[in-house]
Amino acid sequence: MGDKVAMITGVTGQDGSYLAELLLSKGYIVYGLVRRVSQPTLGRSLINHLIDNDKFHLINGDLADQNSIDNAVSTAQPEEFYNLGAMSFVPESWRSPMMTADITGLGALRCLEAIRKHAPKCKFYQAGSSEQYGKVRHVPQTEETPFHPRSPYGCAKVFAFEITRNYRESYDMFACTGILFNHESPRRGLEFVTRKVTMTAARIAHGFDQCLWIGNVEAKRDWGFAGDYVEMQWRMLQQEKPEDFVVATGRTHSVRDMISLAFSHVGMTLTWSGEGVDTIATDQNGEVRVRTNPKFFRPAEVDLLIGDASLSEKELGWVPETSFEQLVAMMVDSDMKIVQEAVDGGYTPPTPPE
Repeated sequence: MGDKVAMITGVTGQDGSYLAELLLSKGYIVYGLVRRVSQPTLGRSLINHLIDNDKFHLINGDLADQNSIDNAVSTAQPEEFYNLGAMSFVPESWRSPMMTADITGLGALRCLEAIRKHAPKCKFYQAGSSEQYGKVRHVPQTEETPFHPRSPYGCAKVFAFEITRNYRESYDMFACTGILFNHESPRRGLEFVTRKVTMTAARIAHGFDQCLWIGNVEAKRDWGFAGDYVEMQWRMLQQEKPEDFVVATGRTHSVRDMISLAFSHVGMTLTWSGEGVDTIATDQNGEVRVRTNPKFFRPAEVDLLIGDASLSEKELGWVPETSFEQLVAMMVDSDMKIVQEAVDGGYTPPTPPE
């Protein structure tokens, strides 16, 4: 029997790069689905170190184009398909709701259709999101908690979840969803709040910035390490029968907690005052280091997300290994290194977008 063949959408992103590394370490042949671009290396820095691996291949495909997905699946004949691709930055989903619905929602359907037509024995994993719960009905959230999404992104993920279940029940396909709660890493994009916090803390520590401008610091999330979570994605496709699972740590922290921890890691002790859009934090010298800005608040906020992953622990033997404190320290250390390399090299370090 030859090596297993897997296909990953979103391979150039945080989760995709970690998953590709995991599968290659297990001896898989991995096809990463990427859109054709005029500059082949554009936006692929997270997988540059994999390009020379003879078991890693990039294959053209676009979640917005059915024919390209059909061609990729027909050519590669994957035994496992991981749909991690999405328009995943939640605030952008209000600005681009149609694109979000097309890529994040209908993109999953296009993948399922390609598998049904060209590789019906292929196992399918859909990347779900805690944003599906939105205005939560139960705390903590389980596989049985009803969905009430509060963003176009969350709505698109609910469609992807339901269509995956529908194909499982309609065509007897091995198709399942991992409902992943927030998971971060040094590979997270700079536009995401966690990475914005850690990079800005590093920039302030080196004198490039004075203050972090942020949105709702009272929002609470269940944050884990993406490197731990991809193990769970793989385990879900090794089961005899497809089943949906919550992937979470079961611990919740506020954005305020994360900011305080990140700044403490670079030697700044924050004191908070005010509330809502008038919240500020000062360091031990009285310098204002954090301010809230109304433009960063969501139109419809998700206040509290915390997952119950007891089913995944029971059925799959999975528990996250990295604590919240370890995760924040890992991200800050990485960004401090990036900023220091910029200083040493005489160039400006990366700046998180507004």
